[in-house]
Amino acid sequence: MTRAVLPGRSAGERRARLRELLASGNTVIAPGVTDAAGLRLVEEAGFEVAYVTGAGLANAQFGLPDIGLISQREVVEHVWRLASATDLPLIVDADTGYGGPLPVMRTVRMLADAGAAAVQLEDQVLEKRCGHFDGHKLIGGDEMCRKIEAAVDARGDDGPLIVARTDARGVYGLEDAIARAKSYAEAGADVLFVEAPRSVEEMRVIGAELAGTPLLANIVEGGKTPELSVAELKELGFTIALFANYLMRSMLQAGREALAHLAAKGETSSRTDRLLPWAERQTLFGLPAYADLEQRYVDG
Repeated sequence: MTRAVLPGRSAGERRARLRELLASGNTVIAPGVTDAAGLRLVEEAGFEVAYVTGAGLANAQFGLPDIGLISQREVVEHVWRLASATDLPLIVDADTGYGGPLPVMRTVRMLADAGAAAVQLEDQVLEKRCGHFDGHKLIGGDEMCRKIEAAVDARGDDGPLIVARTDARGVYGLEDAIARAKSYAEAGADVLFVEAPRSVEEMRVIGAELAGTPLLANIVEGGKTPELSVAELKELGFTIALFANYLMRSMLQAGREALAHLAAKGETSSRTDRLLPWAERQTLFGLPAYADLEQRYVDG
């Protein structure tokens, strides 16, 4: 399939499409992406949404752990590159929003301009940590509500959806996490994300207690949350099934195996059947479409 040279959907159309998907009654699968190459694979596989993972950005683009070291500007520039390369709605991990209500407003506006379809904010302190690590520190629930209200004000009528994440399960317990999530919905969040529930029963309680607002479940292979299928998540009431770093980790494992072969054998010719064929690589990144466009201008 020859892809278009430039995305055809506007940012507003992508946001409208995301709202349609969330209202469809189906559970939306959101694979995580760390770069445009991964985004091409997500498109090719037929997924309708992609998730711009903060942990993956820190790992893949900077070689850093997910402990709050990536800046607002770095995230915005990354999202602009990805949005410029796709028609898919992008759900963007914006960590804590990089400060209080005013920085959050600026973050939302910058990400809206960059093409985000949804912005995810969490209730950790500024020096955040991956949700499946230990040792989280949270801001107060009331403070997070003010940040969500600021985000909603900043996005306006047709801006990105706001995904509100709470990490309270690992700090104060499930009851507090659900209470926070309810207050975040009242503050204007479009999607709720209770991070790292520990059991299927906890996930069932989340689905029942927070029914009526779209819910996101984050499946982290080897993490703290049960590794359920999309069908199981739908049965429990979840609207978005996030697989934030499945693609990155799959590509890292394949890369490790490829480099081990090169180090051991000193050649690649015996492994070419494991590589993406040359022609498919060019098609994946749109070379035929660019060649057609170039020829059109050459021919006048």
